[in-house]
Amino acid sequence: MLQLSLSPQNGMPLVDQIVAGVSAQIDDHVLRPGARLPPIRKLAEAHGISRFTVVEAYDRLVARGFLLSRRGAGFYVAPRKSELGIRAEAVPEISKAIDTAWLMRSALTAGPDKLRASAGWLPPSWMEQAELCRQLRSMLRNDALQLTEYGPPQGFEPLRQYLPYRLGEAGIGAQSAQILLTLGATQALDLVARHLLRRDDVVFVDDPGYFTLFGNLRLHGVKLIGIPWTTDGPDANELERLAAAHKPKVYFTQSLLHNPTGASLTPATAFRILQCAERHDFRIVEDDTYSDFHAGAATRLATLDQLKRVIYISSFSKTLSGNLRVGYVAASLEIIEALTDIKVLSMLATPSAGEELAYRMLTEGHYRKHLERTRTRLAEASVRSVRMLERLGLQPFTPPTGGMFMWVRLPGMEDSAEFAAQAAAENIFLTPGSLFRPQNQASPCIRLNVAYASDLRLERFLKRTLAA
Repeated sequence: MLQLSLSPQNGMPLVDQIVAGVSAQIDDHVLRPGARLPPIRKLAEAHGISRFTVVEAYDRLVARGFLLSRRGAGFYVAPRKSELGIRAEAVPEISKAIDTAWLMRSALTAGPDKLRASAGWLPPSWMEQAELCRQLRSMLRNDALQLTEYGPPQGFEPLRQYLPYRLGEAGIGAQSAQILLTLGATQALDLVARHLLRRDDVVFVDDPGYFTLFGNLRLHGVKLIGIPWTTDGPDANELERLAAAHKPKVYFTQSLLHNPTGASLTPATAFRILQCAERHDFRIVEDDTYSDFHAGAATRLATLDQLKRVIYISSFSKTLSGNLRVGYVAASLEIIEALTDIKVLSMLATPSAGEELAYRMLTEGHYRKHLERTRTRLAEASVRSVRMLERLGLQPFTPPTGGMFMWVRLPGMEDSAEFAAQAAAENIFLTPGSLFRPQNQASPCIRLNVAYASDLRLERFLKRTLAA
């Protein structure tokens, strides 16, 4: 029998609440194949909501393969295997990917009054808006700027020739031919997934880890297995055990200032990860998006491996501009050629204007100065945020060492989802810990961004809600 708990104060539209509730009960076998759902009018009256809301929810569930619509008879739970032969368990994975996209849309379109306490980016006021505009005006005065033609398949050549210098500073040897420019790290990860993965492949990911990546991988129909994170990086013992049992194709991970824990990889753990990958023959995709916030000595898998088994990805979206969407992949020549072909087939080329703007910021010294200022601000914000947590009797998973994120366990609860819903009702954006887990498992943690976390609105909310 269908039982739903709907609330206008949940922070999620009622249609999405119905879809999530029904699909979860189907996944948990509470609703069996062939079971009839309540008629539209009856469900609407029971919850005091519009019939149009129920109609839209049922239509979405039909489109996603959870329900069957029988003319004149109502809606029924669909069989777990479709006539097309698609595995039934792949359907909820797609649903989870859509749920992730909905949350990202909510974060990106939030009004100026909303406190983005869990945002994955810096406040706009911290960024180099004025210098970016100045450089853009200079580019527009240059007759050589090409705005009417497609860019080169591998991206803006001067930037590709400059990036080996930056990689060399990190101890990674690469030629410009081994670099492909992309629309941020997100497109880079997608291109790699398209090249390396096929439906039903086993893929390792960080647990907790980057939820947008999880949503993308679900769209590819692969099986996600989480590798627990410690304060030293991935749990090497668990990685070895799971690799022996599941034979993964790829391991997607972040080495520095990990999202969401803020921890960084240690040399000893890095060696064990590479040894495990060699023994069990899987590739490693290293997402290094946040490393420019790290000022001290750092350990990267790509430095130790030199792009033999490791595919290295980075981006300037978090440090320079999320709007420009400039990222890149560094890998072996063979892999870069394959990724370039996929890029051309899927979108022809990336915009050269944004890549040239990033190149100017990098090569004229503005980027380095911006990073120095940003690191100082993050360090100061981290101190304020940790003090705020201490006043509430909380502490982060690991003390911040330069990045944006703190992973905070909330006492007395198993799942922070309801807590995040309460925050949304007060115009505070918090991402629940379950979102950062590969199967959306319950988590008592939340991710906080130190650039926003010292806001008094957050402290007052945490103090009042935790006390209650």
